[in-house]
Amino acid sequence: MSEFDLVIRGGCVVDGTGAAARSADVAVTGGTVREVGRVGGLGRREVDASGAVVAPGFVDIHTHYDGQATWDSRLAPSSWHGVTTVVMGNCGVGFAPSHTYDHDRLIELMEGVEDIPGSALHEGLAWNWSSFAEYLDALDARTFDIDVAAQVPHAALRVWAMGERASAREVADDIEIAAMAELAADAVEAGAFGFTTSRTLNHKSVTGELIPSYEAPDNELVAIAAAIGRTGKGVLQLVTDFPDVAADFELMTAMTAASGRPLSVSLGQRHDTPETYREVLRQLRRANEAGHRMRGQVPARGIGLLLGLQCTLHPFMLNPVLRQLASLPVDHQAFRMRDPAVKAAALVAQDELVDENLVGGRLIHRYAQMYELSDPPNYEPDPRTSIAARAEQVGRAPQELAYDLIAAGDGTTMLYLISSNYAYGSLDVVRELLTDPYTVPGLSDGGAHVGTICDASFPTTLLQHWARDRTNGIALEDVIRRQCRETARTVGLIDRGVLAPGFKADINVIDLDGLRLYPPAMTFDLPGGGRRLSQRTEGYAYTFVRGELTYAAGRSTDALPGRLLRSRREAA
Repeated sequence: MSEFDLVIRGGCVVDGTGAAARSADVAVTGGTVREVGRVGGLGRREVDASGAVVAPGFVDIHTHYDGQATWDSRLAPSSWHGVTTVVMGNCGVGFAPSHTYDHDRLIELMEGVEDIPGSALHEGLAWNWSSFAEYLDALDARTFDIDVAAQVPHAALRVWAMGERASAREVADDIEIAAMAELAADAVEAGAFGFTTSRTLNHKSVTGELIPSYEAPDNELVAIAAAIGRTGKGVLQLVTDFPDVAADFELMTAMTAASGRPLSVSLGQRHDTPETYREVLRQLRRANEAGHRMRGQVPARGIGLLLGLQCTLHPFMLNPVLRQLASLPVDHQAFRMRDPAVKAAALVAQDELVDENLVGGRLIHRYAQMYELSDPPNYEPDPRTSIAARAEQVGRAPQELAYDLIAAGDGTTMLYLISSNYAYGSLDVVRELLTDPYTVPGLSDGGAHVGTICDASFPTTLLQHWARDRTNGIALEDVIRRQCRETARTVGLIDRGVLAPGFKADINVIDLDGLRLYPPAMTFDLPGGGRRLSQRTEGYAYTFVRGELTYAAGRSTDALPGRLLRSRREAA
């Protein structure tokens, strides 16, 4: 007779608490961890984890599966990378609450801010909801390969309460602010995990309008935070450019004081103000020491834009010669680009025009930050291998070298442009961010930027680059603690992220030595054949959600144990 549903035997258990790795078995029954140690009883399923790391499932607190979760049961690529829980609705964008007449407006906003094809959203979204509670109910009727939590987005609240005035970024009146606050509180009461907002110039609709929340005054945000605080649950999340660190922290402190709720803010190193992040870290420490629960959400590597003929961006996207080829299949475009006459005309016509309305559109000529994407991808490249440096070494213009790389082969070649966290030519700054006591890993943007960025593999980078390969890396126990327990706690999830009796049985069995990332590749599996960047990996031997096997050696099983999560009040 089997005593347990599952027993994972003989692995190197890294339990998510930061404790030293140890050899142990893990027993599971009813979707919950029952024993960790030497397990005598048998399991209905027995897994030999000898030589492998056994860790909790990863909790990714910054994704944008808001649309995909309504039509797809597999929240890939995140679920390929050991992630067993995702939190979406970040950056103040999403699809609820929504009036019928605002559907196009919300799609245009998501298409612009998060680079998700509008055609896929138009075809894929059922819109069988109006309120945020109804949106949650629509998700609750579905099953997934991983668990899903949703946050209520500020932009949707503003559009609901203010209509076109929201898109014009007008100041809300007292009645409109009260309506937004009530909507936000109702959403959290219904199960939203919190409220998110954006104050960054990078976030624009596909038509070039800044996100409606960009210039929302402080009193509006404080009123919404206070309403959420009265529910006794939920978290707050903010994206800002930190143009004035003191002013931003004054706002964040006011929001946490009014609500009593935790807050997190996106944080990385900007190349134009490369030391600002250190001041933010100092302010985070001061705020926490003063009793405000704040965390910085930080990336596992540089934020990298992928450039190529299949992608949203590339250095020649506005070139008048090549725009005439843009309607051709990419292999035909590449073939025509290799014609000496076309190449000569294109290089003569090339200028420094950029598209300010696209995320990353201002950066497409930054050849000193641009690298050839390798296999396996190198996310900490030597600056001497940049497109600009390589071109200088052989006496060529960087534009010509970039042209030749993009035009090679079947047109699927990509360049990797590091847009942040690399101002000093290494990831030392990322290590500093990742190891700060007031930060947690985030910003993977799983499900978003599908034509430009593929960072859903951040958890794998934490394991492969930081815990295994880098000379000045981060201890495996600390990497897993941060990506499991600490991310879970940041959003109020206290039932997962640790391998101990009573915790949810989300488990990864990882061949750390065999862990490998493949280069991102473009797939066409969104509704209507829409494109998206995906990135495969090797090394995850098994992934379990609620004790059910969801992935084995990178291949999905038929199991869909993932569910919508609803927020709960903190235990007294």
